Amino acid sequence: MPDTTCAQAPVRLCAADALQEGGLGVRFSVTVGQREVGAFVVRFDGVAHAYLNQCAHVPMELDWQEGRFFDASGLYLMCATHGAVYAPDSGECVGGPCRGAALAKLHVEERDGQVYWLPRAPYCAANSSSGA
Repeated sequence: MPDTTCAQAPVRLCAADALQEGGLGVRFSVTVGQREVGAFVVRFDGVAHAYLNQCAHVPMELDWQEGRFFDASGLYLMCATHGAVYAPDSGECVGGPCRGAALAKLHVEERDGQVYWLPRAPYCAANSSSGA
């Protein structure tokens, strides 16, 4: 049975129209254990997808400028430091040094024109979530 000890109310991340297909992502924070970790949400194939902002190759933030997670084509998420490339809908490694590893996916939903993160263990709401 999954651990839901940190199951919390949904956290509003942004207006749904703030996420453009293959465009800028919205950053937010989650708590993993006792530490705060960056996360992000982007839109791909019309759906919002969220991940921890940590490359599966080496745990460094992916975006090369704040909110820029997609490669130039807008078809893949790319680590700016080492060039690992990920499928935006699954977080699976599709190229580069990530070698089959995947990004840590977070649960999000869209409703009433907003995007919400649904905190579940081991990724809990941080005190400083953006709620932008």
